[in-house]
Amino acid sequence: MASIPAPVDVTKTPEWEALQKHHDKLVEEGISLKDWFAADPDRVEKLSFDLDDLHFDLSKNLVTDETVRDLVALGKAVGIEERFQNMLHGVHINTTEDRAVLHTALRRPKSDEGKFVVDGQDTVADVHEVLDRMYAFADRVRSGEWKGVSGKKIETVVSIGIGGSDLGPVMVYEALKAYPRAVDVRYISNIDPNDAAEKLKGLDPETTLVIVVSKTFTTLETMTNAAEVKTWLLQTLEAQGAIDGSDEQKAQAILHHFVAVSTNLEKVAEFGIDPQNAFGFWSWVGGRYSVDAAVGLSVIVAYGKEVFEDFLGGFHTVDEYFASTPLEKNVVALMGLVNVWYVNFFKAKSHAVLPYDQYLHRFPAYLQQLTMESNGKSTRWDGTPVTTETGEIFWGEAGTNGQHAFYQLIHQGTQLIPADFIAFVNTPNPAKVGDQDVHELFLGNFLAQTKALAFGKTADEVRAEGTAEWMVPARCFTGNRPTTSIFGQALTPHALGELIALYEHITFVEGTVWGLDSYDQWGVELGKQLAKQITPAFHGDEALDAQDASTKALIEYYRAHRK
Repeated sequence: MASIPAPVDVTKTPEWEALQKHHDKLVEEGISLKDWFAADPDRVEKLSFDLDDLHFDLSKNLVTDETVRDLVALGKAVGIEERFQNMLHGVHINTTEDRAVLHTALRRPKSDEGKFVVDGQDTVADVHEVLDRMYAFADRVRSGEWKGVSGKKIETVVSIGIGGSDLGPVMVYEALKAYPRAVDVRYISNIDPNDAAEKLKGLDPETTLVIVVSKTFTTLETMTNAAEVKTWLLQTLEAQGAIDGSDEQKAQAILHHFVAVSTNLEKVAEFGIDPQNAFGFWSWVGGRYSVDAAVGLSVIVAYGKEVFEDFLGGFHTVDEYFASTPLEKNVVALMGLVNVWYVNFFKAKSHAVLPYDQYLHRFPAYLQQLTMESNGKSTRWDGTPVTTETGEIFWGEAGTNGQHAFYQLIHQGTQLIPADFIAFVNTPNPAKVGDQDVHELFLGNFLAQTKALAFGKTADEVRAEGTAEWMVPARCFTGNRPTTSIFGQALTPHALGELIALYEHITFVEGTVWGLDSYDQWGVELGKQLAKQITPAFHGDEALDAQDASTKALIEYYRAHRK
């Protein structure tokens, strides 16, 4: 284990005990957001924060002044500020892999070169060397200088990855679609052949560039899909007469149509890709924290250097804010601590993220990996069992679609589901229906939902509408359903970087309180290992006999019905 202090058992601290007593007292007295707002005219001001061009309103959370004080005290007791400084400076806080955790280095400006030397490497210089190579490569593709094997300009990029090598780039590509693109990008991740089949439909291999994203270049799903796309490209080029089918021309086709995001240059070369066209990243970057590294190459090719630099600037703004702002005024830290408040004291099991911007429709899926792969653990960073609940089930959908799907559960269900609502003042696509500004109608829904969740609707209010008495209970809303509102000025690349960094650091705060190593992911390994053992059983009786009874029966069903 790396030489870092053992985690504090947060449940044994006086700060935890104080929070538990405070929680019990609130419940006993009765929680009422409506009453709290009425009693404190400064509540909104005290619980509102500005971070660059994002505005935060935490006033509709189930917290009082005392709650905030106690949560901040808890954060200090577990050493959030000290642990973050350790992370920034390369201490190996990823204990199970004995690695530094330096995704913040990915967005440091060039002027920081020489200031963050970790394990003998100038991390900032290393990052900018790769960034400069990516920018130069992207310029060649975008300008038409990089051509396919038959001399045609690249029009479409196919990016192949999975997990952090896919979720991040897909989300960012979709989020920035209001910006001009030099090429269109399609993303293949699922090993299900249907994914590649659909993504390749209608593509001309002569104008297609493939980016294979795998740090080790051994990821089963990614390399299987890469081989499948390679076969498609070569066979179709030959059928179109773009190559004659000789080994030499096939090799040239791969050189012109495939590049890699990987550090395994030997495997890259074996695949047929020129190692000069491979862009690497480092062991101190986890996949789910890597969209601002070489994993984002497809985004740079699509949108260009200036957009990506603005994107990185958003990350760095939040990094600097989080590192320099005291906990009691630090909205990023407070959001993480409030999440702990709900998970550990209110026993909330899930957390909804509800972006009121269609361009962010993949953001909840991105956060699922970021948060649940990071903090979905039952062992602390020193190998001891956790002492309280950990992790949250993050989920969500873009508004207003979610309103007609699952909001019923949030409003009137028996589970407490804290929710983050995200919206932007300005839209790149203004529209009117008659005199109605459609964006304002949209934002009206954003505001109405948090109001309804907070303040509800009483039986007397329902009766006053003339509702039959037997129906009154069904139309009541208890309120006191907690929400945080995040209101940005516009969904720019900078704001998007800020949002991602916000949730990265929220995840860090929660992991620190719970004593977790938020940067490993051993939970994904067992299934991978078993898949390699099980796959031969589809055709081999010896491998089939080695399976458990359930798996064996399912494979026998497959054998009987495979056409």
